[in-house]
Amino acid sequence: KEDAFRAGAIIGTGIGGIKEIEEQHIRLLERGPRRVSPFCVPKLMGNAASGNIAIRYGLQGPNFCVVSACASGSHAIGEAFCNIVSGRSDIIIAGGSEAALTPVGLASFCAARSLSTRNDEPAAASRPFDKDRDGFVLSEGAGIIVLEEESHAKRRGANIYAELLGYAATDDGHHITAPLPNGEGAAKAMELALIDAGVGKEKIDYINAHGTGTELNDITESAAIRTVFGDYAYKLPVSSTKSSLGHLLGASGAVELIVCIKAINKSAIPPTKSK
Repeated sequence: KEDAFRAGAIIGTGIGGIKEIEEQHIRLLERGPRRVSPFCVPKLMGNAASGNIAIRYGLQGPNFCVVSACASGSHAIGEAFCNIVSGRSDIIIAGGSEAALTPVGLASFCAARSLSTRNDEPAAASRPFDKDRDGFVLSEGAGIIVLEEESHAKRRGANIYAELLGYAATDDGHHITAPLPNGEGAAKAMELALIDAGVGKEKIDYINAHGTGTELNDITESAAIRTVFGDYAYKLPVSSTKSSLGHLLGASGAVELIVCIKAINKSAIPPTKSK
């Protein structure tokens, strides 16, 4: 029998239930406060995702939402990893979910000039690392994994697709939306993750880059990779699957981890599709 207190759910989201906020605000203005749904708060709060998973499967261990912009899904999986490695949990459902394709969501990113304006070529609008890149393409979705301690997975006869060896997180402490120009923060995160995993740089076969297709990100991320890997960076395959999937904001890291797992299982590297 499983110990429910050693099983949890940690889900990341960058924005949360923005669609519900927009719809209920319109209802408030048009029909008055008494017509606002009593389900508004449960549907807009970010931790509803992990909460509903816990309710569905009877999980009574750690349960919370990570909100850290585009890193939310990655951080959620990292926190689940740390929780299991520390011995506090056996199994955690982790990942990221985002649904920000709403009028306000789209308009906000447009106003910030974050999005590609290549509307005449929608299939080629997302161009990470391309000299003609002009922003990302907003998308939505979710990526969820079951992360568990190895012996626990074997005892229950689970299919094991990959092993997570290390995790690290840093911050630029620089600007609310722009990365450090030299990529120092990202480089340090990669270095610490390699140390935590006990893996040498030369053992890395592929990097799934954040690769948003914005002018600032792609330059600084390239600099970070060169800082960490030196000359080996020029031999190391790097790609951005946002060229095919768009930017899922808080769900992107989780979805891209799943892409990496599939790359390992299929012995195939996903391309950067830019044109």
